[in-house]
Amino acid sequence: MAENSSGYLRAGHDALNNFYSKHQLLFKCLYLIIVNAVVVIYLVSATLYWKKNNDENYFNWCDGYGLLIILLAIAYGGLFYHYLGHLILRYCCRPFNNVVKNLNKTRYGSIIIQTVLYACFLIGIIVFLIIDTANSRERLRSGLGIIILLAIGYIFSKHPGRVKWRPVLSGLILQFLFGLFLIRWPLGRSIFQCLANKVEGFLNFAKSGASFIYSDKLVTDGVFAFSVLPVIFYFSFFIQIFYYLGTMQWFIFNLGRILQSVVGTSICESVTCAGNIFLGMTESPLMIKPYLNKLTTSELHTIMCSGFATVSGTVFAAYIKFGANPAHLITSTLMAAPGTLCYSKLFYPETEKVIVTSHNVKLEKSKDSSLVDAASKGAVAAIPLILGIIANIVAFVSFMALVNSLLSWIGSLVGYEELSLELILSKVFMPLSWIMGVPWDQCDDVATLIGLKTVVNEFVAYETLGKYKEQGRIFGRTEAIATFAICGFANPSSVGITMSMMNSLAPDKKESVANAVMRAFVGGSIICFITASIAGMLISDDYY
Repeated sequence: MAENSSGYLRAGHDALNNFYSKHQLLFKCLYLIIVNAVVVIYLVSATLYWKKNNDENYFNWCDGYGLLIILLAIAYGGLFYHYLGHLILRYCCRPFNNVVKNLNKTRYGSIIIQTVLYACFLIGIIVFLIIDTANSRERLRSGLGIIILLAIGYIFSKHPGRVKWRPVLSGLILQFLFGLFLIRWPLGRSIFQCLANKVEGFLNFAKSGASFIYSDKLVTDGVFAFSVLPVIFYFSFFIQIFYYLGTMQWFIFNLGRILQSVVGTSICESVTCAGNIFLGMTESPLMIKPYLNKLTTSELHTIMCSGFATVSGTVFAAYIKFGANPAHLITSTLMAAPGTLCYSKLFYPETEKVIVTSHNVKLEKSKDSSLVDAASKGAVAAIPLILGIIANIVAFVSFMALVNSLLSWIGSLVGYEELSLELILSKVFMPLSWIMGVPWDQCDDVATLIGLKTVVNEFVAYETLGKYKEQGRIFGRTEAIATFAICGFANPSSVGITMSMMNSLAPDKKESVANAVMRAFVGGSIICFITASIAGMLISDDYY
C-alpha cells in the first residue's frame, strides 16, 4: 500500500514537472502579470491616499510617495534600458557615430575632434569660474592648487615624454563636471543630500543589533568600538548580498565601461576605479583577480592609486559618527574615480601593450551557495577589517603619544615644551592647505588633519576633525575642503596592506608592485588634494 502511494506521488510530481516544462513561458507571463498588477494596484492606492491626506502644492521627492515614484522609475527605467534602451541609443547615435568614423579616417580627424572637444570644455570651465567667482576671487586660489599639483605630477612623472593627454584631460574635466553637478547644481545637491540622509538612516539601523549585543548604554554613550565599528558588520552583510545577486558586479562593470569610453583607460583600470566607489582597496581588485598577472605596471599603479585615493563604503559610518558630512564623503568618493584615472596616467604613463581588453574580460561571480550563506559570510568577513581598524588605531594613537612625549622633552630642553607631532605637521602642510583654498588663519588646523591622515590614518584625522568642529575651529567651506582632502586610504599601514594583497593576488607581478606602490601612495594622496581643490573652487561662501 505504501509503495503504491509513493508511486502515485512520484507520478504526480513528474506530471507537474512535465506540465511546467511545456508551459514555462505561460507561467513566466502569468508571474510578470501578477507582479506588475500588484505594483500598479499599490501605486494607485498610494496615489489616492497621498492626494487625500496631503496638500497637492507640497511634494517631497526624498520621502514617502515621492521616493516611491523615484524607485519605481529607476526599476522600470532599468528594465527598459536592459531590453530596449541600448538598441534605441544605437539608432539615435548612428548619425553622430558615422560622422566621427568618417573624420577618424582622415589623417588628423581624431586629433581635431579631441582638440575641439577639450578646448570647448576647458574654455567653458574657465568662463564659468570667472563669472561664478566674481564676488569671491579668493576661490580661484584653489585653481592654483590644481595647476601646481598637476605640474608636480608631470615633473616627477615616471615617463614624462610618454604621457597620453586624453586620459589626463578627460579625467580632470569629468572630475570637475561631477563636482559641478554634486556641489553647485541645486538639483544635484538636493539629490545627493537626500542620498546622504538615506545612507545615514540606513546605517543607523545597525544600532539595533549593536544595542542587543553590547547594551544601549555602550552604544548611546558613543564608545567607538561599540557604537561605530558594529556598523561595518551590517554594511558588509549587505555588500555580500548584492555581490551574490550580481547587482554589484553589473553596476560596477557598466560604470567602468562608461569611464573607459569617456576617459580612454583600460577596462581593468576603469572597473577597479568604479568598484572603489563602493568597495575597499582590498575588495575591488578581487573583481578582476584572474587578470591581475596579465596587467601592465601602469595598470597596477592605477589600481593601487585608486585604493589610496578613495575610502570604502563599509567605513563611511565611522566617519559620519565622527562628524563628517555624509554628502561630502559620497561626493568626494565619486569625484575620486575619474580623478584617479587622470592623475595616475600622468604620474605613471602607459608604455607597455595592454593585453586585457573589454572583449576578453568577465567579472567573477559569487561563490556563495545561497543568499543566506552570502549574508552570513558578509558579516563574518568584516571581522578582520574591524580587528585591523582597532589594532591600527590603538597602535598608532599610542605611538603618537610616545612621539609627542619625546618631542615635548626635546623641546623642553630649549624652552619649547609645546613641540608636538601635530605642531610639526601643521607647519609642514600649511602651504598645501593654502593653495587648496583654505583661509590662512585656518591653515594650521587643516594642515594638521592632512598630516595625521598621511602619517597615521584617516580615522584619527576624522576623529580630530570632529573635535575641531565641536570646538568651532573648523566650519563651513573649510570643513568641506578638509573632509575632501582626508577622504582616502593613503597612509603607511595601507601601503603594507596593499603590497601584501597585490603580491598574493598577482604573484608574478611582485617586482612591478614594489616599484609602483610608493608612487601610487603619493598619487593617491595628491588626488585627494585635487578633489579638495575642485571643491574649494566650487563651494561658495553662501553654500551653507
